Amino acid sequence: MPEDATLPLDDESETEMRRVLSETEYDTDLGLEMARDAQRVVAGELTDAEFYAKYHEDMLEEFGQDARELPELQDDLDGEVVSETADATSVRETLTELADAEDISRRELLAKGGAAAAALSVFAGAGSGSGGGHGDTPTQGDGTRWGMVINLNNCDGCLACVSACSQEHGLSRGANWMYVFTYEDRNQDDENFLVRPCQHCTDSPCTKVCPVGARHTRDEDGLVLTDYDICIGCRYCEVSCPYGVNYFQWGEPDVPDSEIPNEHQFDDRGKWVGARPPEGVMGKCTFCVDRQDGAMGEEKVGTTACEEACAMDAIHFGDLNDEESAPNQHLRQYRDAEENDRSSFPNRTEHTVSTFNLLEERGTSPNVHYVGNEPSPHAEQVEGPVSYEDVGLVDNRKNEVLDDGASAAEAGEEA
Repeated sequence: MPEDATLPLDDESETEMRRVLSETEYDTDLGLEMARDAQRVVAGELTDAEFYAKYHEDMLEEFGQDARELPELQDDLDGEVVSETADATSVRETLTELADAEDISRRELLAKGGAAAAALSVFAGAGSGSGGGHGDTPTQGDGTRWGMVINLNNCDGCLACVSACSQEHGLSRGANWMYVFTYEDRNQDDENFLVRPCQHCTDSPCTKVCPVGARHTRDEDGLVLTDYDICIGCRYCEVSCPYGVNYFQWGEPDVPDSEIPNEHQFDDRGKWVGARPPEGVMGKCTFCVDRQDGAMGEEKVGTTACEEACAMDAIHFGDLNDEESAPNQHLRQYRDAEENDRSSFPNRTEHTVSTFNLLEERGTSPNVHYVGNEPSPHAEQVEGPVSYEDVGLVDNRKNEVLDDGASAAEAGEEA
């Protein structure tokens, strides 16, 4: 691909993204360019090292630091690309010294900025990897990898998952971390539903653009989280996300801190990543991080509020690296129940169960996998059987184009 190539972005989408960024005090053009290139990185059209080198000086000038989380940069530290902006040998020596100093926290290292801090965030953070394409959920090595299988064939659009998420996390009106699209598609019969939480991507564009390291992938389980303490609200993560799942907290949250226990806000590292964000900070689905850390009791580990609320057996959460976890069992059982009919179609080799990853072509390797119909480019959002207003919620994402992602993200924010 030519050096100046970018992912497709029509005039309307670019205008919307510029409006989102213009509401901050930070460089709009820089945010837009980085968003495009971050998506090129996950699509395999640009390396992490090239991306880092391209924007390092701009990040230092605009933010005074460069604490981006860039998977695989470690492998390129000795290459020509990084050497153009930093002495690779000195960077590696600094990293070694910092890694040996056990009394230095990751946040302190990130605050130092520059090449060493950004690269160290790679050593401390989760690396990139290939996801389960076409909706498969194969194990990926050791450790926990939280994720979901969402069976859209079972969803009836009741919005119980959306309500449960909002209530459990104290979300402000209009900030629906879980969102259910009802849509019609000329290639599909009747009304269809798309349930969309944050995809907790294995290779996430949003972590690549955060100048302060607030948006990051948690080492122990792959959760993509936001450190509310250090987020500056630049909203670069918002426009870089192809799924449009981010919400900026305008004004004081509806639910004050005094009503949210600390154990629901701070994770097992002591970072403020749970429940709703404070004013001026980005928020999104956390896969109920407080549950996964045992703050709500051991019986809640491996569960989410949206899954518990779903009476239709549509949402299945668990460790995708565990073959016996709820999502993997559901996918296996569903496939067993839908075996190919070779008596009528003796030459059929592919399974009859339709599975997919949302915007799989973007290369983000999401950890949410779907069973059911995938929306086509012709899908149009329609009124659902239950309106958001009916369950006491506000829907600011009406008529959002299903595959526009970040370009339509502003439509979902609380005014």
